[in-house]
Amino acid sequence: MNKRNLVIFAWAVTLLVSVLPTIIFQEIFKYSMPWLSWVKMGILAIALVLTLLIKNLRPLWMYITVLIVLYLAEWVSHDVIGNTPFWLSRFGVDIFTVNMFGNQLLRLGVTLTIVFLMVILKKKWGAFFLVKGDLGAEAMPIPLLMDKPTSWKKLGWILAACISGGTLAFLLLAGQPTPETLLLALPFLPVVFVLAAMNAFNEEMSYRAGSLASLHEVIGPQQALLMTAAFFGIGHFYGVPYGIIGVLMASLLGWLLGKAMLETKGFFWAWFIHFLQDVLIFSFMFIGSVTPGG
Repeated sequence: MNKRNLVIFAWAVTLLVSVLPTIIFQEIFKYSMPWLSWVKMGILAIALVLTLLIKNLRPLWMYITVLIVLYLAEWVSHDVIGNTPFWLSRFGVDIFTVNMFGNQLLRLGVTLTIVFLMVILKKKWGAFFLVKGDLGAEAMPIPLLMDKPTSWKKLGWILAACISGGTLAFLLLAGQPTPETLLLALPFLPVVFVLAAMNAFNEEMSYRAGSLASLHEVIGPQQALLMTAAFFGIGHFYGVPYGIIGVLMASLLGWLLGKAMLETKGFFWAWFIHFLQDVLIFSFMFIGSVTPGG
């Protein structure tokens, strides 16, 4: 089995266990499948067995393992712990900051599980990008945007400004808040900063670092970037930004953040750019201007 077949197998598994099947059944067939998560776990279990039994698929065993642990950790965190009377009594209230803080604590549990797994699998922090990285590393050309290499010390700030501007434009068009409403978020910005910092770290380490670290040397950096970006983007169909536009925006963002991780060999630029987007998104969510899924 050549590299092309490895790529096809990895893509098939990634799409089948992403949010894509849920979107298809709910949006096209108008049919809810509460048991779909168990089907996805079954797919991952079969995929892991295949990677262990078939020699030519074996390079993908680490990636499949990361996905399995991610799904199990999310199930324990959100479905088990998050639904206990203890947790609901403290964080299940209809107050954005309290509810979001509780959600970030649950996500932090998932993140720490993935970090623990990657330490076992990769041994070194830098092997799965849990280091600052070289902030001035060379940034390779970006199709349609940049035809010559530059430095991440320059590109990082440019992307931070452009992506934040695009996110702000989407939020203003989608939410159409009044200036008076926007001012309501100002006193709570310190809390929003903390929540945004937590969310950016949790998502970068859970949904990008582990997958990229286990994929890029197996199927190549470009396919690894596309695959992790698609997984991240599809997951935003019911998030903020939402819908098809949200998927496209989040996929592009995911590709750029993954590129930053691979080229700087660290998480700083990916985290920082992601953090700025979350500050904007959480601010608009706090005032009720936008909600997940529209």
